[in-house]
Parts: sequence; structure tokens; C-alpha cells
Amino acid sequence: MRQKTPFKKISFYYRPDVGKTLFWQKKIEHWIKKYFPKTKILPANTVPKNKKDSPDLLIVLGGDGTILEAAQKFQPWNPLIFGLNLGHVGFLASVREEKNFLRGVAHVFNRKYRSIPHMLIRASLFRRGKKIFSSDALNDIAIQNLWGLVDIGVYVDGHPTQYIHGNGVLISTATGSTAYNLSAHGPIVMPDIKCMIITELLDHNIPTPSLIIKRNRTITLKVDGFRQNNRFLIRRTNQIADVVLITDTDKMIALQKGDQIIIKKSDRLIRFAELDKNYFFSSLREKFAFR
Repeated sequence: MRQKTPFKKISFYYRPDVGKTLFWQKKIEHWIKKYFPKTKILPANTVPKNKKDSPDLLIVLGGDGTILEAAQKFQPWNPLIFGLNLGHVGFLASVREEKNFLRGVAHVFNRKYRSIPHMLIRASLFRRGKKIFSSDALNDIAIQNLWGLVDIGVYVDGHPTQYIHGNGVLISTATGSTAYNLSAHGPIVMPDIKCMIITELLDHNIPTPSLIIKRNRTITLKVDGFRQNNRFLIRRTNQIADVVLITDTDKMIALQKGDQIIIKKSDRLIRFAELDKNYFFSSLREKFAFR
């Protein structure tokens, strides 16, 4: 039976080189046209230029990396993101197993889901007192020496908390706690907790534990020094780099001695469709083989 559509416009996002994406796009499109024919299906993988051309629902086919990429590209328009996992565990996906994809689509179109807001963090780079770059991140923001050591002072609301002489430092959201932060032995935080996590990267000083701070705090990172070898070239910007600022492994900019990076909670949020209230715990169980 055809029903009134809850979404006027939907779109798909995926990496074309990932297997089964075209198969599932066509299968889901066929289902939508059959049961919700008034829903307009926009061209896949097309990032809108304005709100008028943006989808209400973005169906992402792929793993967490693809979902993260889609969230970054579409976040100015704030569509509901519905991830169908074609990767590994899929912490960010709404449905993990292919056999449940169409059932999940039906739940979303029949409004049997919760819209869960995920916090973004914003990094602003200041050089000689002038802001020269800013970017939002869903997962994390990192300062990293690509081939050596960097000295970084870490401050929370102006109070010194760490001094790192190592590979760098990572500032994560709760959403990103299961990504790079986890690989760096940082804590796992439930995604509905709005906070920031400071995790050192290969510090040569006495190791210090990660620090979880409230969302309304301000983190300041000061690049105090590093050996300039000019080893790398950032192709997108044609910058020579040793130490870089990276947001969600997408945007990268070369840093200089004396740079300051201010990190705060962003004014923007990203909405994910959640079908199962215990989805996060199920993902943990699958990832770590909990019984």
C-alpha cells in the first residue's frame, strides 16, 4: 500500500569502487518508487550547493569511512543520515547486515527510528594572532608530525594540562572515540555523551592518560617546536609540510612553530537515524567478541 512520504527528497552516497553499492542503490530505489512514489530521488554522490537542492534523507552505502565522508560533505544541509554497512563492524551505520537493509529502509520511511544528534567540534588555526583556517570534525582533530617529533602545549580553559614531546595529539568526540582514538589507546565513550577527549600520540615523556572534558570547555594547542625537514608535500594545497593539522582525515594544513589551534564545540550537529537503542553495545560486542 502506497503511503504519504516522510521525505520529500532523498539521495545516496557511496564510493563507486566498493562492491554491491550499485546493486543496493537500485534495489532500494525500486522499493521507494513502489511504496513511496512521491519521494524525489536526487542524483547519487552529488553534494548540493544550497538547502533547496539538498536531500531530507541521505542513504549512505559503505563503511564508517564512507559515512564519515558523507557527513562531512553534507553537514551544512543537515540531512538525516541513514548508514547501511558494507564495511567492517560499522559503528556509524544504522544497519550492519545486508539481509536487514530493506527492513531498515522500511522502518525509516515508516518513522520507526530515532534521530540522534552527534556533536561536531571546530578547530580554528591562529598564526601570529590571525585566524587563517577553521574546520568542523565529527570524529577527531589531530596535530601530527608525519616523520618525527613535535612539542605541543595542551591547555583547557587556559590551564596547562599536558606537554607532549612526541608524534602529536588527538582531540576526539565521543563519536570518534571508536576510531583513531581507540587505536591510540584512548577510551571508548558512548556516542550520546557530548564531550571531547584529549589523547597523546606516542609521547616520549612519561605517558599521561587521556582526558575527557565537558563540551563547553575550550582546548588550546600550542605548537612550540619541531625539526623542519620539509619532507612532505600536501598535494591539495601544494604546501611543504612536516607537522600538520588534520580534521577527520580529510582536511590537512601545514603548521608552523608558534601556531595555536583553538578547539571548541561546533554550533552544528549531524543527525543519524537509529533503529535499535542497543545498537552501540551490539557493535562493541561484535568488534571485541564479547559474549
